[in-house]
Amino acid sequence: MHAKTMEGLAGASMSMKMMNTPMRVYKEAECRGDTGVMERAMGYASDFADKAEDYQKATEKGMKEDAKETRVKAKTEQENAIRKHKEQREEMEKRIEESRNGDTDTASISESGKAALDGNTDSVQTGADNGISVEETADAIKMEPVIYTKTGEKAESKPGVNFSVSV
Repeated sequence: MHAKTMEGLAGASMSMKMMNTPMRVYKEAECRGDTGVMERAMGYASDFADKAEDYQKATEKGMKEDAKETRVKAKTEQENAIRKHKEQREEMEKRIEESRNGDTDTASISESGKAALDGNTDSVQTGADNGISVEETADAIKMEPVIYTKTGEKAESKPGVNFSVSV
């Protein structure tokens, strides 16, 4: 909140509270029928009302300045967000362009790998597989499931033991 707004609100509030005293004096003088005191009390009350109005104008002026500052701040934040978005977009376009240049790594599956995927177990892989055939790898995959204990050791399964679960 702007300083002028705070000052205006506080001043107007105080002026309205201070106006209560001459108004009380006015009412007492009215009961007694003392017109001189009534006129003086109304003069004081009028002065406090004028001060409250002046403070109200100061409050309005402060609120306008607040609104102006808020609009400027919002516009600055919006411009920063747009600039940041443009930078991110340019960076993304740069990465896309680099990937199009062919400077990236590619992966390809060899013919023996495709054959293994298709289920052809007759072919033998060569190269970096150290001479292990597809048949041997298929046998390794077809091993029976293993159960491990809490300590991480392989638990021996007992043949002939049947488990059944009733729900």
